[in-house]
Formats: sequence, structure tokens, C-alpha cells
Amino acid sequence: MITMKRTETRAVTIKNVSMGHNEHVYIQSMCNIKTEKTEKVIEQILELEEMGCEIIRVSCMDQNDALAIKEIQKAIHIPLVADIHFDYRLALACIEAGADKIRLNPGNIGSKENVIKVVNACKEKHVPIRIGINSGSLEKDIHEKYGKPTAEGMIESAKRHVAILEELDFKDIVLSFKSSDPLLCLDVYRLAAQTFDYPLHLGVTEAGTTMTSAIKSSLALGPLLLEGIGNTIRISVNGSPQKEIPIVKDLLKSCRLIDQVPNLIACPTCGRTQWDMEPVVNEIEQYLQKINKNITIAIMGCAVNGPGEAKHADIAIAGGKNEGLLIKRGKIIEKIPQSQMVTRLKKEIEAF
Repeated sequence: MITMKRTETRAVTIKNVSMGHNEHVYIQSMCNIKTEKTEKVIEQILELEEMGCEIIRVSCMDQNDALAIKEIQKAIHIPLVADIHFDYRLALACIEAGADKIRLNPGNIGSKENVIKVVNACKEKHVPIRIGINSGSLEKDIHEKYGKPTAEGMIESAKRHVAILEELDFKDIVLSFKSSDPLLCLDVYRLAAQTFDYPLHLGVTEAGTTMTSAIKSSLALGPLLLEGIGNTIRISVNGSPQKEIPIVKDLLKSCRLIDQVPNLIACPTCGRTQWDMEPVVNEIEQYLQKINKNITIAIMGCAVNGPGEAKHADIAIAGGKNEGLLIKRGKIIEKIPQSQMVTRLKKEIEAF
């Protein structure tokens, strides 16, 4: 399935996941519920797991959040990353509670003594650290030096944080370089791949709504994936994290990096369409988000393009006037009314 060789980096192990030295690009997301609300967080993570999420991040804003990690870990099955800013004590609490990885910039937690405490705890528990560089929060001197966020400035910032950990002989590091500007993301990740041998977490930050995020993320991250850059990825979408997983799965499938993802083909409709196609497409699209099969489903609006496209699908509907032909692997099976289309398509998909 994979058509390009991924850039080889240092291997970093997060719980039962090893990234950087293999071809797999791990799908990540982040909970949008305060972590101390344990039951709701667990419920959200389990749903994200079912959708295909492979690594999950939670925020840690206080000790209650840190303590909740222990209970959350008992109920979930994928690596748990604790997101921490500025307070080294929260990092220590999250590591003690069982976080599999922490997201923390070592240059932002005070004295070297504080950093040493965190690094020693990470070494003892085999917990990696993700250093996250954001174009909107670069150090003042770097911003003044370059005048605006640049790829070179973001790399310079990362070098400072990485050097702190490397001086303490800590190299279980993952790096991210995020911006709301997709072209800046593209530039900085390319430069990072040439500069560091650590795994890269891909993402466009503050990408906006489902539509704008899909566009910006595809523009920035698609070329990187095709060039073999990136070891884990999150598509950031405003609102529920459940919106993120289908986008990243489609992106990875389109880049031929995963195959156990359904492919839904649907025509845009036109004046030839004589049935209410959009509700059927929308319901099937929602249904497919939790289906992990390499299957192509075509839902076509009319007899002009429908039969031809349907021939290349595993299961298809070629619509007519308030009805459609059910087609399997190019063979017409039967004619079904629109009222039965969704139910029948789901049945055929489940049996595939």
C-alpha cells in the first residue's frame, strides 16, 4: 500500500507504540473536556479509539487533572499524552499518575533543577517528551531577530529546547512545528526533517472549522506525507475531536499510507438527478466513520455517469427517479426505492 519511503528517524516508544523507524504514521487527537471529568473523558477517548485514533492527548491544568490520568489509563487502550505548560510539578504528577508521554517545552519550566527533576522522572518511567514549537509564541529575541514567524526562527527555538534535554542525555524526543499558516508549516517541517533525527508530529494549529481545517491541513501536510516526512499527525478542528479522525484517515488513505479505510465516491448532483441524494450520502458517510474496511462505495445521481463509476466500486447505487440500481462489483443486482437505500447499503457493507 505504501508507495514512498518515509524519512527514517530515531525510534521513540510511547507505551506500546514505536514511531520514527517504521512506515506507520500514527493518528492523534486531543480531548476537549477538562481532564478531571474522568468519566466523560474516558467516554470520548473510547469513541475516538473506535474511529481509529491511535494516540490521545489530554490537558493538565492542575493537580486534579493530573490525578485523573491514573483512572483514565485503566479504561483506555491507546497511549495517553499529558499536555503541560510552565509548571514542572504538573509534569511530575502526570508522570507519576501514568502518562505515557508529556508535551512540555523544557525551556519554559524555570530553573535547570526543575528540568532535571522532570527528565529523571521521564527516564525512570520511560516517558518521552514532545517539544512543541508554535509560530505564534516564539521567544521574544527570536521574533525580533526575524521580524515575523519564519521556518528558520522556529527551528532556532526548537534547537534551544532540544539542547536542554540532550545535555541531560535525554533523547526520547518528538518534535512539532505548528502554525495557522499552512505554507509556513510546509516550510518548517521540511527544514526540521533536514535538521533533526527525531520523530515529527505533523499538524496545522488553529486551523478553524471542519472545512477550513481540511483545506489547510491537506495543503500543508499532504505534500509532507508524500515526501515521507512525519511520523504522527493530528488534524486540528474547532469543536468535537470526533470531527478530526475522518479527515486524517482520508488524508492518509489518499496518500496511500493506510488502506483499511472506506472510500466513498459521490457525484456533486446536477439537473439530471431525480432523487434526494444528499441525505443518503450524508448518512452513509457518518456510518463509515467507524468502519475499518478497504471498501469503495459509490453513490451516483443519474444514469449518465452512475453505471460507469459504479462498475469500479465494490458496492454502488446508480440513482434514477426516486430509486436506484444496486450494483456489486460491476454487476447490477436489483432496483431499490430510495426509502430502502441506506438500510440496504449498510447491510451490504457489513457483509463485505
